[in-house]
Amino acid sequence: MRISSDGAGPAAAAVRFTGLAADSERRLSGALTEVTLDGGRVVMVKRGDDPRAVRAEAAGLRWLADAGAVRVPAVHGHDERWLVTDRVPTGRPSPDAAVRLGRGLAALHATGAPAFGAAPPGGPEDAYIGLAPMRNASSDDWPRWYAEHRVLPYLRRAVDDGTLRGSEAAVVERVCERLPELAGPAEPPARLHGDLWNGNVLWGADGQAWLIDPAAHGGHRETDLAMLHLFGCPHLEHVLDGYQRIAPLAPGWRDRIGVHQLFPLLVHAVLFGRGYADQALTAAHSALAL
Repeated sequence: MRISSDGAGPAAAAVRFTGLAADSERRLSGALTEVTLDGGRVVMVKRGDDPRAVRAEAAGLRWLADAGAVRVPAVHGHDERWLVTDRVPTGRPSPDAAVRLGRGLAALHATGAPAFGAAPPGGPEDAYIGLAPMRNASSDDWPRWYAEHRVLPYLRRAVDDGTLRGSEAAVVERVCERLPELAGPAEPPARLHGDLWNGNVLWGADGQAWLIDPAAHGGHRETDLAMLHLFGCPHLEHVLDGYQRIAPLAPGWRDRIGVHQLFPLLVHAVLFGRGYADQALTAAHSALAL
């Protein structure tokens, strides 16, 4: 039975941005609803608690799509509360899809960005990574930018919240001081997904890997790959093989994984507590041992 498009709920948002009537809706979580439209097309409707978060995600998806390198759901539209995208029918991960994902990531990163920290066109400077604020301030100096805008803000928040002690924070601060020597060869700004953990990789029924929920910005390409390592990814070695065939990584990149994992680990420490703070300290000690 066709449902009403009146009001301000997810079905109304789907109707407004697709121009099609809504036949049914299915709540998947507190923020995500699957809406079936007239004719059988299914879209995902995501509720955002901050207009900047919705705008940042929509701009990020479009920026990734513009590269023509990776598969992302089409954006039908958004307002200050709702984002409407295509649904990706899911399948199973496969080695072939993983190799294609690696090739696509290499091509995406090579598309580049105007600067480290550059926001996607139309995206806000004050954006989000997951539920955590993330500032997109531009720089041409990756070590300085990474310390100032991707590590230290979350380190200070973790200390203020009592998740990390000041004496422990000093270890991460030493990594930031040594970043110019720990960062490896200079790299140009890459076009990053920015929150590339396994949960944001959908293995589609079409045999392709699709990327969702970006925190897109200009950054160092090793950061995306470090996130895939952090939380695991099916057939990760195949992803890396596909990547290296297109764009070989600089020598020593595996040793620098901990440097790039400091950012997401500290974000998770701020959001989810001490367990991730311990992992961040382990990554910091690993980086200092280089």
